[in-house]
Amino acid sequence: MAIDYEQLLNRRFELIEHSYSARDTMLYALGIGLGADPLDPGQLAFIYEEQLKVFPTMPVILGYPGFWAREPDTGIDWRRLVHAEQGFELHAPLVPEGRVIGRNRISALYDKGAEKGALLCQERQVTDAVSGELIATIHQVSMLRGDGGFGGPAGSLPPPHAMPERSADMVCDLPTLPQAALLYRLNGDFNPLHADPAVAAGAGFPRPILHGLCTMGVACHAALRGMLAYRADRIRAMRVRFTGVVLPGDTLRTELWMDGDVVSFRTTALERNVLVLNAGKITLAGDSAATH
Repeated sequence: MAIDYEQLLNRRFELIEHSYSARDTMLYALGIGLGADPLDPGQLAFIYEEQLKVFPTMPVILGYPGFWAREPDTGIDWRRLVHAEQGFELHAPLVPEGRVIGRNRISALYDKGAEKGALLCQERQVTDAVSGELIATIHQVSMLRGDGGFGGPAGSLPPPHAMPERSADMVCDLPTLPQAALLYRLNGDFNPLHADPAVAAGAGFPRPILHGLCTMGVACHAALRGMLAYRADRIRAMRVRFTGVVLPGDTLRTELWMDGDVVSFRTTALERNVLVLNAGKITLAGDSAATH
């Protein structure tokens, strides 16, 4: 079944009501590697119930509509879908437990051609279920590697964030666990690509791979640790492009640059020398560009 452009672009999503607890908040932080140094008070603040803080990338899992691309009416070859880009903006303070509503929509669908695949852009608004206050806006781009040539428009994404040309101001190496993908998937992303060796092999990977959103969380951890003294409240927005696959157990080296209220970053899987994140941008409090 091929993609029907109009049908997929106008796909309706049910509202997702998501209640989360302090335990879920700690599980998320553990899933992206916090607590590797149990004596580090900066890390402990996100994984210990005493004065618990919310890790700033956690909104990417709130109100998540699930791996809906597997549903047969989409026409998507889900086994060949890969995460291409992710971003978020924070509009209100994050709390360790609460109830939120996720409103998901497809914002754009670009046909790159039969041999080049397609780009699927989604937007999700996360609001407080009681007050209706907007907490976060999530942006996601997926590359549909097996679905080009369906006759849709050939548009393209905005240009990536320009990386500084000087040497990095800071470099931070963080390990990932061999079981990192199995742990992170408990946050709600049950794509079997991250757990089932047969599915991973069918998609062309040697073994199950790490979620892109987990890698994004690790890079945010590197920025908090290396440049922000774990001041999570300073982060207002983040965006990154996924450029390579992370295998659970890789050490992730993040290069960081600070320019005013912007932190630029890129991340490499150190042992394999593979660039896995690029064009990374974190916008800090005080920058009017935080909502862009």
